[in-house]
Amino acid sequence: MKKFLTASIGAMLTVMVVTGACATPTAGRQEELINLVKHDCGSCHGLTLKGGLGSALLPEQLTERPDEDLIEIILEGLADTPMPPWEGQLSEEEAAWIVQLLKKGVRQ
Repeated sequence: MKKFLTASIGAMLTVMVVTGACATPTAGRQEELINLVKHDCGSCHGLTLKGGLGSALLPEQLTERPDEDLIEIILEGLADTPMPPWEGQLSEEEAAWIVQLLKKGVRQ
């Protein structure tokens, strides 16, 4: 029973993240996250997010990518690339919010 319960909770959390049912960051934190995307992510992905050292982070490049893959990349980074892990600085909910922001397009 304990194994089933653990698996069920994990599946439920995955569904919450993928469907956006997680807690939305506060308005103040959203502004901090937007600033992080524009400046920290922008330092490698280009200030307009059209690409640079890192790939483009525009909606048209991201719409076909599963949210959970993008969340994992944000939190764990990419081995053998300059993409650092942001786990410990961002929660999974915040990474999911950033993915949705990027898929909609970041206001400049």
